[in-house]
Amino acid sequence: MNGKYCLYLRKSRADRDAEARGEGETLARHEQTLRALAGKMGIEISAVYKEIVSGETIYSRPEITKLLHEVENGIWDGVIVMEIERLARGATIDQGIVAQAFQLSGTKIITPLKTYDPENEFDEEYFEFGLFMSRREYKTINRRIQNGRKAAANEGRYIASVAPLGYRRIKLKNDKGWSLEIIPGQAEIIRLVFDLYVNGQRNPDGSRSKTGTSKICQILDNLNIKPVSGGKWSPASIRDILHNPVYTGKIRWGYIKYEKLTQNGSVTTKRIKNNNCIISQGLHKAIIDEETFNKAQELLKLHRKLSIPSGKKLKNPLAGLVYCKKCGHLMTRLAPSSKTQYAALKCPGRYCDNISAPVGIIEEKIIYSLEIWLADYKLNIQKNEIKNISKTYKNSYTTLEKEAVTLKSQYEKTFDLLERGIYDDKTFLDRNKLIKSKIEECNMAMDKLMELEKKEKHMLSVENNFIPVVKNIVDGYGTIKDISMKNKLLKAIIKRIEYIKETKNTRGKRDNDNFSLIIYPIIPYKNNIRI
Repeated sequence: MNGKYCLYLRKSRADRDAEARGEGETLARHEQTLRALAGKMGIEISAVYKEIVSGETIYSRPEITKLLHEVENGIWDGVIVMEIERLARGATIDQGIVAQAFQLSGTKIITPLKTYDPENEFDEEYFEFGLFMSRREYKTINRRIQNGRKAAANEGRYIASVAPLGYRRIKLKNDKGWSLEIIPGQAEIIRLVFDLYVNGQRNPDGSRSKTGTSKICQILDNLNIKPVSGGKWSPASIRDILHNPVYTGKIRWGYIKYEKLTQNGSVTTKRIKNNNCIISQGLHKAIIDEETFNKAQELLKLHRKLSIPSGKKLKNPLAGLVYCKKCGHLMTRLAPSSKTQYAALKCPGRYCDNISAPVGIIEEKIIYSLEIWLADYKLNIQKNEIKNISKTYKNSYTTLEKEAVTLKSQYEKTFDLLERGIYDDKTFLDRNKLIKSKIEECNMAMDKLMELEKKEKHMLSVENNFIPVVKNIVDGYGTIKDISMKNKLLKAIIKRIEYIKETKNTRGKRDNDNFSLIIYPIIPYKNNIRI
């Protein structure tokens, strides 16, 4: 048979299930079958298109997209495929695109059962009918599979293909489906994450400091504990752990939904969280108790990220606060666009290479940094609380009092020694003047000590009164929707923030806070916050 012909190979869901049962690699078997068919028909194959990527639409499958473009341009006389369903089994619009490409170009479709000639009216109708029936079959199979997964989830079976950190997937004995088994070493990591977030980091004196997701990342990295993917921990991965009810022995299914949107004539998919997902009692053992998990959820709600409200005059909560560490420019807000769906903070310096980051992520890191700093600051104040200050000054004052009594006694003895003739006039005057000077110095030191004690008590009282103000700002920040109010509150406790980021985030890791901040708080403290 004369002309240019190619092969198109793609796996179906049934093929993937067959491979799982050990029936061999599908594409290799199909290619062998189709090459044998081409040999019988005297067809020379010029190209082979192997669809490796699985996608519901033709736009998500690069090989079929490329093939259709070539078909439309009349490059191929025929395409050899196992079934017409392999070309399009998704949405009706995709089937229409495929049918139109082959019909207008007159390209044949050759399968082991039948050759479809688009110039033949009967074949054309049969082809369109075949695509329609394959779509119905696809929807029926997909509905059956989803119903089966829901039923399995409600029965406590683990449906996902990858187990979360802390568990491994295990096949249920004498039953269908899978469950989870605890991996002791990884489970300890999960317990540590929840303990740090709920109870805080333990200090040397036994007290606890509040610990946010950014700080937990630092602690895990410092302990050389690696996430499953390797590299460094990110706050997003910690939040995923804290949100996952699987660790309490539950099964969660359908938490992430995929919503289709049309943009510029093409269909895109958006991942959204489904608050009405299935939560059922699982067959596996829990790593975290319900009480600890619920406490974590309360804290997560308190510190949730908020979207920037529209219609406000001020849209940047960090306005006038964040400066570029490289060039010193005040950083500005970059509004969301078609490329970036979030507001970012960037340096306006023309030649500055400081990398931008999402405003929400920077805000989150600032608040968590303030939480950590506030706990440490509070601990330092507790070490120097008023009763300790009073005790320290009292000890010093008592020592000076004793010294003053001794000096007064020595001063009085000088007169006695003069009367007894032991001191002559000159010795008496010199000795009397020296002791009198020491008494005056001692009295001045005692007065100064009382003044310092009073001043330090006042400063500590001011700081202790200011701590609740700062704590209220930090704790309540996540509930505030007014951008202007957020900005005012931050400026009430922060003088300046310096920002630097030198490594770009890789795809899918936008929430990775791989930037550094130096925060200059207004509250008196010996160190600034570096994180």
